[in-house]
Amino acid sequence: MSLSNNTNTSPFHEVLNESLEKNLKIIDHTLGHSNDIMVRKITVGHHTLAMIAIDGLVDKTMIADAVIDKLMMHSEEEHEFDISTIYQHIRNSFLTVGDIANIEHFTALYQAILNGETVILLDGLASGFATNTKHARDRAVTEPSTESVIRGPKEAFTETLRTNTALIRRKIKSPNLWIKSRVIGDVTQTDVAIVYINGIANDKIVAEVLARLDRIDTDSILESGYIEDYIQDAKTSIFPTIYNSERPDVIAGELLEGKIAIIVDGTPFVLVVPALFTSFLQSAEDYYQHWFISSLIRILRFFGISLALVAPSLYVAITTFHQEMLPTPMLISIAAQREGVPFPAVVEALIMEVAFEILREAGLRMPRTIGPAVSIVGTLVIGQAAVDAGVVSAVMVIIVALTAICSFLFPAYGLSNTIRVLRFPLMIIAAMFGLFGVMFGIMLIILHLCSIRTFGVPYLSPFAPFILKDQKDAFLLLPRRWLRTRPRLINQKNMVRGHAYINRKGRKE
Repeated sequence: MSLSNNTNTSPFHEVLNESLEKNLKIIDHTLGHSNDIMVRKITVGHHTLAMIAIDGLVDKTMIADAVIDKLMMHSEEEHEFDISTIYQHIRNSFLTVGDIANIEHFTALYQAILNGETVILLDGLASGFATNTKHARDRAVTEPSTESVIRGPKEAFTETLRTNTALIRRKIKSPNLWIKSRVIGDVTQTDVAIVYINGIANDKIVAEVLARLDRIDTDSILESGYIEDYIQDAKTSIFPTIYNSERPDVIAGELLEGKIAIIVDGTPFVLVVPALFTSFLQSAEDYYQHWFISSLIRILRFFGISLALVAPSLYVAITTFHQEMLPTPMLISIAAQREGVPFPAVVEALIMEVAFEILREAGLRMPRTIGPAVSIVGTLVIGQAAVDAGVVSAVMVIIVALTAICSFLFPAYGLSNTIRVLRFPLMIIAAMFGLFGVMFGIMLIILHLCSIRTFGVPYLSPFAPFILKDQKDAFLLLPRRWLRTRPRLINQKNMVRGHAYINRKGRKE
């Protein structure tokens, strides 16, 4: 990505001058005479050089020990050499830092110092070099804040890209783990890494991911959500088509299935493509405990998503149009509770749902020390007060509470938000057409899910299209020894995990 659209007039694309003072004046003017720009001049032999760095981004101790001390130590030995010889001596012999890169244009110079490197320019030479003196000031690896597990690794990604790639390489120690880099954002110049396993990932999907990233034309990338918005399929759909996680073990597992990870510098959330609907209902802990227990928990999640989606609309439809479906004692109890309620069932449901969403958002945005207490107390007080005042019925409070609890069963927060939004139109349709409207709404949602494709892969696979072999890790989770193949629609050239497996009938799987 270029730093400016006017490539012919921008000073960023000019070649360095031989005059050191002229170069320093251009740098100072371009950076707005900023007071965090450090410039240190040193005389080596009969020649002058300057070191340019940004305070706060570089390690001053490393600069002093590995750069300044080495240059001062050999400064008296270079009197008889010309400038080009001194340049080679400094670059190849004097400095003890690694990753030395040549600098010939202002574009590379600004990019280097803004990345925390130190640039060394020599008077009389229209080139210089950048040394890696970045200050490793990043957050320590801590436990995940959104994907906690009882059994499993207790480490999460950080906001530093290289720390995140190292965490993945600790999980997958293979030379086939390839990492490609991109710099996106004309102003922010954000580093983005594309990670995949060569030989397992689909080459066409890898090429499509790189092509979509290269087509991004923006001035800023501040979080992985920016990338997600640019490259996702079905942009008008509220269902998430790109999976994200802050757990290295989850990303490693997705890579081993043939998917591609996108790491953005500055955020602990790593994107995974292509994402399937089942990915948002699977937890990392499913693979760390007994398969039978994991299967039961997955069934519970699918039941929970159904209940969180349709429970309020079913209540509205049944109490408004289909009272004959309820047992007589239950019908009498509900009628007695609603006797003093002044609103119809749909208004009652909307009031309680909106009130709960407000309390949940308030609990999330308030300080951590008081947020949970306020949300819990507010829910109890408002719910009980609403029932006592006759604004809503007690059974409606139960329905809303059950719906809210079921919405927390999702391992992925993105799908939970989608279910929260879809509840409201389903309640309105239920108030208009009863159970027929609810079924019609569910059919529309399923048809919409069947129409979504993410990077060429059907969103509902392996359910639609139905793939029998991939059912081993979908609605249920079968024993690990039976999970011998990777998802067919994601990976098409390295299907078998490990060596080829011969089943009892002598067929290779």
